[in-house]
Amino acid sequence: MKKMMLGAAALALMAGAASAEEVKLQLKWVTQAQFAGYYVAAEKGYFEEEGLEVTILPGGPDIAPEQVIAGGGADVIVDWMPPALAAREKGLKLVNIAQPFKHSGMMLTCLKESGVATTADFKGKTLGVWFFGNEYPFLNWMSKLGIPTTGGAEGVEVLKQGFNVDPLLQKQAACISTMTYNEYWQVIDAGIKPEDLVTFKYEDEGVATLEDGLYVMEDRLADPAFKATMVKFVRAAMKGWKYAEANPDEAAMIVLENDETGAQTETHQKRMMSEVAKLTAGSNGALDVADYERTVATLMGGGSDPVITKAPEGAYTLEITNEALN
Repeated sequence: MKKMMLGAAALALMAGAASAEEVKLQLKWVTQAQFAGYYVAAEKGYFEEEGLEVTILPGGPDIAPEQVIAGGGADVIVDWMPPALAAREKGLKLVNIAQPFKHSGMMLTCLKESGVATTADFKGKTLGVWFFGNEYPFLNWMSKLGIPTTGGAEGVEVLKQGFNVDPLLQKQAACISTMTYNEYWQVIDAGIKPEDLVTFKYEDEGVATLEDGLYVMEDRLADPAFKATMVKFVRAAMKGWKYAEANPDEAAMIVLENDETGAQTETHQKRMMSEVAKLTAGSNGALDVADYERTVATLMGGGSDPVITKAPEGAYTLEITNEALN
């Protein structure tokens, strides 16, 4: 009788697995605590409870989420709003369906010995900037400050920065791009003391743009089945994020278990998760329209070279998160 019951249970599980809705999620970067909520949702069974089988695809320096979803390699991507809106204006109809990150973690980190104490001191300096869509907030910031990015005594020399902190350590740049949860701590771990650094947070400078949000292709939302799947996905993902916020050390260890490269360390991931929790705090997954409008205004304020030339229409939907939260 027991064997028959076990057999029936196994068949039920197999049937459930066969009917599970498959979802491919493309991350913006490599496996790390920046994406802890999704790994926690998978580990804790939140996706499974919604009838989803989610494959999490790590990103990297040579992977552009916009290109992946355009080519059909993912159903949903994690992306920053500036490159997503820029892609939309160029014809790739991405739509924001959820916004787990409420705050921006982007900043410039400068060596105090370089003579940079205020934004006025940027003039005549070399600044390291990430590209691949990450340069947009920086360019708009410089435009707001009235500082050309073409070099010279009254401008700044833009160094196309790799995704590392070498330009600062090797003193090739006075300042470099860093995230509060990642590269800043790489600088500290390299032996530079916090008191020897000056940081400028985009949030504090009034040019913060929305970062890690969830995006899908607009035409797919016309399919009620896909839309329903995304409601389930967002509900499970946000459950994972809230668990990660409340249990940062456990979340960091879950991330480590999913790091197939072995490049991450426990110390760095726990520290990263602690900082990331500050950025997701206050978000239930629904996009704050005021935050969206601030981002759009910042991107349109790029002087002679704005990121987007007009306010986009249909770039977000609150319906999915509203359903997921109810």
